[in-house]
Amino acid sequence: MLRSFALASYHVPTESMVPTIEIGDRIAVNKAAYGYSRFSLPGGALLPRLPLPDGRLFGSLPSRGDVVVFRHPTTDVDLLKRVVALPGDRVRIEHGLLIVNDTPAARAPEGPFFYRAPEGWVVRVAQYREQLPAGRSHPILKRTDSGPGNDMAEMTVPAGHFFAMGDNRDNSEDSRFAEVGTVPFENLIGRVEAVMYSISACEPEPGLRCPPPRWLQSVE
Repeated sequence: MLRSFALASYHVPTESMVPTIEIGDRIAVNKAAYGYSRFSLPGGALLPRLPLPDGRLFGSLPSRGDVVVFRHPTTDVDLLKRVVALPGDRVRIEHGLLIVNDTPAARAPEGPFFYRAPEGWVVRVAQYREQLPAGRSHPILKRTDSGPGNDMAEMTVPAGHFFAMGDNRDNSEDSRFAEVGTVPFENLIGRVEAVMYSISACEPEPGLRCPPPRWLQSVE
């Protein structure tokens, strides 16, 4: 893995942002997009916190809809998620529907989506195009609108934090769960700009999703 002050190249791990980013993708991350913190510098958590209010130098806010890499608030793991709410936003989830400041994120169905999980079994989900209240849209996958993570009481994103979710909604460790929660801006590493290239991680099978190789493709 290459880590520099301005740009990083990441190999996407097993828990990916399917269908936006696939297992086997190599992505380009702009580490200057939101300023610098100890987590975007070589050494990461071993470095002292920068002596600034939010722990960042030249800091700026992400936009709702940005796909970002950040350091897990309680572990030394980098996560890849989408920013869906910012400080002061009220966010809740009702039967799988994301609602920000009382405005539902509209979902347009795009049909079934079948893929083989790394463990070997076939997964059938529904694909939607979700439009955030800010106007940006992106694909998401849903297995169900019930169960863990599909209902969440309203909460207000605190100052200096953001709320992140994965696009593969029922297979994502993100801000809906106490293990992650809202993420401090200090933990931001950068914004995902593009898929540099990809190597397919599956064998083509009739009726199943096998992502094609990609080259220099921008990320929605």
